[in-house]
Amino acid sequence: MNRHTQEARQDPNEGFITDQEFALFQRLIKTLAGIHLSDAKKQLVFGRLRNRVRQVGLNSFEAYYAYVVSKKHPEERQIVVDLLTTNETYFFREPRHFGVLRDEILPARSMARPFRIWSAASSSGEEAFSLAMVIADQLGMNPYPGWSVMGSDVSQKVLDQAASGHYPMQRIDGIPERYLKTYCLKGVGVQEGTLLIDQPLRNRVEFRRINLNDTLPDIGKFDVIFLRNMLIYFQNETKIEIVKRLLDVLQPGGWLIVGHSESIKDFDDRLISHSPSISRFQPHS
Repeated sequence: MNRHTQEARQDPNEGFITDQEFALFQRLIKTLAGIHLSDAKKQLVFGRLRNRVRQVGLNSFEAYYAYVVSKKHPEERQIVVDLLTTNETYFFREPRHFGVLRDEILPARSMARPFRIWSAASSSGEEAFSLAMVIADQLGMNPYPGWSVMGSDVSQKVLDQAASGHYPMQRIDGIPERYLKTYCLKGVGVQEGTLLIDQPLRNRVEFRRINLNDTLPDIGKFDVIFLRNMLIYFQNETKIEIVKRLLDVLQPGGWLIVGHSESIKDFDDRLISHSPSISRFQPHS
């Protein structure tokens, strides 16, 4: 292969990324976020990074990799994480879990402390606000001893969107009508076609950037952790480490809920199955 042909293969304006370049970003996202990208994701990496390579004025994915890992551009690593993480979500996704929260978890909550719930892969916030709507509907906005929701994600871009509580109207199909009337504002004028979560509900939801593949910050203990549709992006060894990390911040008797297509069976013997995708934490005595 002559030099001209090799440069053409690396040009991000062309329709591919070399195997060697893809392997660089496979290892990088595993290091930064713990996410395993299979070889089948090669075209996804090309599509997600292509424009960014051009934006920073580079002509190959290899050169962009060197740019990202350089000490001169530490902020670029978060940009890569934002671009390569998948953030598909919507309000009241997998609704059975919200029914369990309403009918079983909330009625049995401890009255000795505020009720805290964590949406640990909250993406753009729809899950966290769905949880807040259920809790507010059942407990009210000012119950004793109180309640709060925390949403987290590894992508700062989606967290900024989540904190705004502002969504296109086509994203709201899953929200029950009475929740729409009580907790949401319909955009008018220049905001027509959008929806805004009402301020009192937004005040109950905090968003933080947390990488579940790292040591967790000081975030206190939770009664419920939603960890849905996120473990599928990790290899089994990493999944087990993440679950053990979350159990350290789950109250005894607390609930861990994963996606319907996920399983944490045999991950930790302190997890007692309640039903498929739902477990309770019972520490050893």
